[in-house]
Amino acid sequence: MFGASKEIRHRLQHLESHLQNESPLLVDAVKGFKELDRVAYRLGLLESDQSYTTQIPWWPLVSVLGTYSAGKSTFMNSYINFPLQDTGNQAVDDKFTVISYANGGESRTLPGIALDADPRFPFYQMADELEKVAPGDGSRVNTYLQLKTCPSEQVRGYIFIDSPGFDADAQRTSTLKITDYIIDLSDLVLVFFDARHPESGTMKDTLEHLVANTVSRKDANKFLYILNQMDATAREDNPEDVVAAWQKALSNEGLTAGKFYTIYDENSASSEEGTHASERLKNKCQSDMEEIVDRVKQVHVDRIYRILGNLDKMARDIEQSTVPKLRELVRRWGRGVLWRDALVFGLLAVTGLGILLAGGLFQGEQQHAEWLRVGLDKMNENIWYPITAGFILFALMFVIHHGMRILSLRSVLRYVDEDIDIENKDSLKRGLFKNTRFLRSIFRPDLVGWHRFTRNRLHAILERADEAIQKLNDKYTHPSGQMAGEQKKVA
Repeated sequence: MFGASKEIRHRLQHLESHLQNESPLLVDAVKGFKELDRVAYRLGLLESDQSYTTQIPWWPLVSVLGTYSAGKSTFMNSYINFPLQDTGNQAVDDKFTVISYANGGESRTLPGIALDADPRFPFYQMADELEKVAPGDGSRVNTYLQLKTCPSEQVRGYIFIDSPGFDADAQRTSTLKITDYIIDLSDLVLVFFDARHPESGTMKDTLEHLVANTVSRKDANKFLYILNQMDATAREDNPEDVVAAWQKALSNEGLTAGKFYTIYDENSASSEEGTHASERLKNKCQSDMEEIVDRVKQVHVDRIYRILGNLDKMARDIEQSTVPKLRELVRRWGRGVLWRDALVFGLLAVTGLGILLAGGLFQGEQQHAEWLRVGLDKMNENIWYPITAGFILFALMFVIHHGMRILSLRSVLRYVDEDIDIENKDSLKRGLFKNTRFLRSIFRPDLVGWHRFTRNRLHAILERADEAIQKLNDKYTHPSGQMAGEQKKVA
């Protein structure tokens, strides 16, 4: 593949081989990402050891978020039917835990570096992202992340992420960054709240980040809001009041999407058996738990739509967002070079002219200064003197112009760093470097690598993504009411 390193080519071949049996539709997606990589290499948006395929997880990803003691780890242990996570009423784990399947009958806990260095898992190169928001934290990735392997069949084919309590004060900036990161990656997000603490006002920040900041997302339907440990309310015979209080709190934060569920762990239930309230609660919670399990099972399909959607989005972003922004930055750089050149060369010209005037250049030979007379005589005697002088002058102008290019580039890079509205800053910087390389003309009509062929390739990628989504739709939907085989007969 043009521009890709040997390691990247090998990694993509391995990914295609794996997906060939698991999900053939995604093999087309890999090919689409290869084409997208080629476009990015030509534009300078990616280095040769980078690929868009490493920026998304290819396995179904379910994340579990929520407050401390909301029962997240208890839920995970119950769902996978394996005592993997520590549980308790206090904070028992302060790390984001990625849970992956492994043979062997036992669980292993690996440090965060195992995730940071492996593009197959979420949190690949997370240390760099942490360093941007919290300088110094990039070297402490093991403080935030860990990988646990689990032999449970419930984990096979999935990646689960169990988060620490969201309402932590320590390391809050980095925790929020990681939380946003996994929300973007996930196919399903389970947001847990503790029914034993209905005073939702005390967790305003939590509600704001986990609810208010997600309701406007296009993928808001992937959020399930779960009120856990409902058995604690049954003894007071007021579970409906607790649910109503939480629903009101969530609606105050603008919740218009996602589903609200109530559950509890029957193995540690504290409600009294046999009462009307407890039976009613038990039936409701069992029904809700079944729905949650069904949504987790559906994640395999959601994953395919998510990856195809990412391919479509990345291709459109390059044409509609990245290229126009990069073109603007390159033009900003070119204008900066021009006015710096004009300023410096103008000052030099005025200074040189002043010196010549002081030497009497336009006042006749008798009025010339001695140094000017000697210089003019040597130029008249030997043609190499003016040629040498011209070469030196040209070299000086070239060095000055190159210096102005560097100064202008630094100015644009500072602008990129300081503008909080600019996304994909690293990608734009790489593209900017490619378009401002040595001897690249500031009057170049457009970006390096951006032409009709590149646009046609992007449009072909979009068509590939649309076709793959249509194939997936055909597998699960039949608007005409006919099955696929029947449609062929009619045709």
